[in-house]
Amino acid sequence: MRSHIYRMSGVILMTSKNIETSNLDLIRVIEKEGNTEQAKLFFHLEKEFLTQIFNLEKDGARSSLKEIRGILYEYKPRHSYEIVKYYFIILSSIITRRLQKESIFTEGNAFIFNVACIKMIETNLHRENLVEIGDELVEFYCYILKGKIKPSLTHETVNEVIQYINENVENPLIVEEIAKQFNVSTSHLSRIFREHTSVTLVEYITIRRIEEIQFYLRFSTIKIAEIAERFHFCNQSYFTRVFKKYTGLTPRRFRKDLDRNYFQFTFKKGDSL
Repeated sequence: MRSHIYRMSGVILMTSKNIETSNLDLIRVIEKEGNTEQAKLFFHLEKEFLTQIFNLEKDGARSSLKEIRGILYEYKPRHSYEIVKYYFIILSSIITRRLQKESIFTEGNAFIFNVACIKMIETNLHRENLVEIGDELVEFYCYILKGKIKPSLTHETVNEVIQYINENVENPLIVEEIAKQFNVSTSHLSRIFREHTSVTLVEYITIRRIEEIQFYLRFSTIKIAEIAERFHFCNQSYFTRVFKKYTGLTPRRFRKDLDRNYFQFTFKKGDSL
C-alpha cells in the first residue's frame, strides 16, 4: 500500500513504514547512549501492548502502557511530558496502520480515526493527567475494535445479529424487523439470543447504546439531550435513568469524571468458542 504522510495541527501522521524507520533510528540513539537493554524492553512492551489492544485486554494494555511511560520518564526526565505526548501520537499512528493493514479500516476511516486520537491527545492531555489520558486512549482503541471484531459465540445467527446491532446501533432497532432481516421468527430469535448471550435482545440493544454513548459523552461536545435523541431514547429523563443503571453515574457526571471506568458488557463464560 502506498505510503501516506499527513500533516495536521503541526503533527506528522504516519501510516506507512516510516514508523519502523523512526523506531530503528530511536533504537540507534538509545544504543549510543548505552541503554540497549532498555531499548529492547521498550519495544517488547510496545509489541505486548499492541497484542493486548487487539485482543481487547484492557487491563493488560493499561499495565504495559504504564511501564512504557516509566521508561520514557527515565529517558528524558526534564522533557517527559513532551516525550509521552508525542509517543501517544505515534502509538495512535501505529495502531491506525495496523487497522488499515488488517482491513479493519479503509484508508479514509483510518485517517479519521488517527485524527480523532490526535485531537483527543492535543485537547485533553496535560502534565497532571498523563495516566488518565493514557487509560482513555486504551478505552478508545478497544472501543473502536470491539465494534469491528466479529463475535465468536457458538450460534452463527446470534453472531450475525450481534454484528448487525453493532453496525446499526444509532439506527432504530426493532426486534421484529431484526427477525425479518435474518429470516427467523421473533420468538425463535428472542429465545436463541438469550440462550447464547444471557440477556434479551432488547436489553442487548440498550447495552450497546449505553456503551456507545459513553464515548460520545467523553469525546464530543454534543449536548446530552441530543445524544439521547440520537440513540432513540424517548426523553432525557428516561435516558438518564437507564444510563445510571448501567454505569452508576448520570450522563452529566460521567462526562466530567475522567477517573471512572467505562461500563462494558461481556458475555457469560461458556458462550464463546
